[in-house]
Amino acid sequence: LPDASRSRERDEVMKMTESLAKTVNVKQACAALAVPRASFYRWKDPAEDDREENQRSVPPLALSDEEERAVLEILHSDRFVDQAPLEVYNTLLDEGHYLCSVRTMYRILEKHEEVRERRNQLSHPHYQKPELLAEAPNQLWTWDITKLKGPAKWTYYYLYVILDVFSRYVVGWMVAHRELSSLAQKLIEQTCEKQKILPGQLTIHADRGSSMKSKPVAFLMADMGITKSHSRPYVSNDNPYSESQFKTLKYRPEFPERFGAIFDARLFCQTFFRWYNSEHYHSGIGFLTPEDVHYGRADQVIKERQAVLMAAYEIHPERFKGKLPQPAALPPAVWINKPASPNSEPALQ
Repeated sequence: LPDASRSRERDEVMKMTESLAKTVNVKQACAALAVPRASFYRWKDPAEDDREENQRSVPPLALSDEEERAVLEILHSDRFVDQAPLEVYNTLLDEGHYLCSVRTMYRILEKHEEVRERRNQLSHPHYQKPELLAEAPNQLWTWDITKLKGPAKWTYYYLYVILDVFSRYVVGWMVAHRELSSLAQKLIEQTCEKQKILPGQLTIHADRGSSMKSKPVAFLMADMGITKSHSRPYVSNDNPYSESQFKTLKYRPEFPERFGAIFDARLFCQTFFRWYNSEHYHSGIGFLTPEDVHYGRADQVIKERQAVLMAAYEIHPERFKGKLPQPAALPPAVWINKPASPNSEPALQ
């Protein structure tokens, strides 16, 4: 259809140009309608144009077929097969031979489809975007490791944290001198035992750090019937809940610039995680504490809040504009990379 439309448009322009050329000459008609004269003559007699194409003569300076084959044989020879045309050209010059220019060598190779990138290029595999759903506690965990500065420069302690995505409850943590897959394996195993995780119940998501992708951790998850998931490389949004929890930790007013010893780091984390789980009102879970959500007390807390709001409304309904206030609700589901709705418009990049 587009080709037919362009053909009709071209025919109309031709008719207008020919009609105008009867009054003035062809040059003036083409200039007035902004039509190149070469295009006008080509459209007027397409058969002549095709005949000229087929009968186009070979450039007088071009190599003959025999000469092309000779150049190609030399380029294919064992001596020159791994060399660039520029090297072949200068080597032959040093030996007193001239076949053709370097550009002609490339044209001959391109004619035979032999010009390509010969180096081994790094190919990046396609990583699937993780799309994970949690509708209750102990369905989806995420874990990560962050550094805590030690007493001297370039000394660090390593904080391992396992977080339940639905409740934001820190189910397990550990501070160690170094990052080791064996330590991560031990932490995950003990945390699963403490939470009474059954085979096929849990998915554990992490980034692509060395400990996260290690064989001991992978074998442990396989033995326990745990589904593993990994973020895409260099995409921090694929593990947002662990990143957010670390930010809450390090933006606390009492978080020190450095820890004097590993004992100090463990003592601080013990106090922090007790506060985070049982006292911190998290905006992502309806301003409930992670402990209340994780251990099924959320509905009772929301009912008690509703009763308080109802009592306040009955005393002074005018202060609420006649609308019954509602407490913040607990989200029914939590996603990592929620799929876009089929009817939604694509986001602008």
